[in-house]
Formats: sequence, C-alpha cells, structure tokens
Amino acid sequence: MSAGCVRWVLSRAVRAVCGGSPGYWTPASRFTICSERSNIIASSWRWSPFSTAVDDTEQPPAPKKKKQDSKARIGSVGRKIPQRHIHVIGDAGESLGTMHRADVIRIMDEKGLKLVLVDEHKDPPVYQLMTGKQVFEEQMKLWEKQKAKAAPVQVKELTFSADIAAHDLSTKLKQVESWLEKKHHIRITLRKGRGAPEVDLETTLEQMVQQIEVTVGFVSKPKAIRDGQAAMCILRLPSAKEQSQRDKNKAADSSSRAARNKSVGVADTTEGPTQP
Repeated sequence: MSAGCVRWVLSRAVRAVCGGSPGYWTPASRFTICSERSNIIASSWRWSPFSTAVDDTEQPPAPKKKKQDSKARIGSVGRKIPQRHIHVIGDAGESLGTMHRADVIRIMDEKGLKLVLVDEHKDPPVYQLMTGKQVFEEQMKLWEKQKAKAAPVQVKELTFSADIAAHDLSTKLKQVESWLEKKHHIRITLRKGRGAPEVDLETTLEQMVQQIEVTVGFVSKPKAIRDGQAAMCILRLPSAKEQSQRDKNKAADSSSRAARNKSVGVADTTEGPTQP
C-alpha cells in the first residue's frame, strides 16, 4: 500500500472518532479537538445526576440550632398553641388538668388572661394562665436572676489582730456592712496580737461577727488556720431560705420566751402566802 493510501485511511479514522466534518485538518488540530471533546464528555458524565462520584468540594455543616429552654424566657404564646392537648395551670396556681387548646383559648378570652409555656418536655406540655401583671413580675424576676448570675462576686479582705481597739473594730465592721449591702463576699482574718495573752481565735472571731448589725451568712465559718496562729471566715448575705429559717427561729424563741415568762408569773402568784 502506498503512503498516500495510508494517509487517507488514517484521516478517515480520525474523522470517524472525533466526529469532525470533512476538510483539511492538521494532525495537531485534530488531536486538540479530540482532547477537548473527550474532556467535555468526561466532565458531563462526572457531574451527571446519575453519577456516583464524590464531590471534591466539602460543604460546611449546617449550624445546629440551640434548643431554647422554656425556663429561660417568660412570654405569652398568644393564641398559637402548637399542641392539641396541654396541661393547664390556673392563674392562682391550681391545676386545671389536661385541656383542649380550643377550651384554653375560650378561657383566655373570657377572663382576659395570657398563656405562658412552663415545661414543653412534659407529656402533655405544661402551660400556665397568667395576668399581664403576673407575666411582668415573672419577667422581672428572671431578669434579676440572670443579672445576678452574670455579675461576678467580688471578695473583699480584712485582716486585723485580736487586740484591736474597740473603736477600730467598730469602723471595720461598718466597712463590712457596706460591702455586704453591695453583695460582696468578705474574707476576715484574725491574727494573734503581739504580746497579747492566749485567746481562742475562733470564738473571738465569732463574737466579732455577731456585732455586725446586718444579718450575715457564711461561705466559710470561723476556723483556725496557720497552725492556730490565726482564724478566718468568709461572710456573705444570707440566702432567702436562710433568712426565712432565721425568722422562724426568732419567732419560735420569742413565743417560747413569752410562754416561759407567763408560766413563771403564774407560779409566783400561786406560791404567794395565803391569808388566814
């Protein structure tokens, strides 16, 4: 076969593979066009919806939504109650049982009340009927609690000796009272006086704390430190529970004291001399 025949056969084969139109193409142009078309076919197959190839570009994960705690907010849900049946608490704190949302909306309209979500994790979820004033008060309580939680507690320190003068001690205790009013914690350290006689520092510190005119609570009660060379305590304002318990104890002490005085008075009257 002559060289011309071989060239003609090769050109026909290239045209059949590349799908080109008849004409005069150089070998380089034929190779370039065939490469481009093969790339287009390969890329279209790669991005086909029926392709199982893995996408090289990783999509960033969608941010997870934080679950909102129903206790972290106080607000009326209005008339849009997502559940069909809910457990309802009345505005006076009484349980109204499980009710259909239509009945709850009717009560809201009749009494002019608002519905507040209490616990959405119960089955059925718990809601409470409240007046506008009650909702506002609960919002203020929650705001105060969050504000107190966010504010860091400052710790003040006082150090003085057991032989401190009465006037100086009174001045320092006044300072303690002002710090307590600002809700600070106060660390008081009582050390032994130089050349002073041996004293029980724990008992002395307790007696000094009792001279404070405001009611105090203890983060740490008086205890000996430094091998008995000093005593230390940390004061704070009492909690509501502690204050309530102290008020109850005071009331019980006063009532028992009054009863004891009354019984002593009756005994004195009965034991008096009888007239002949």
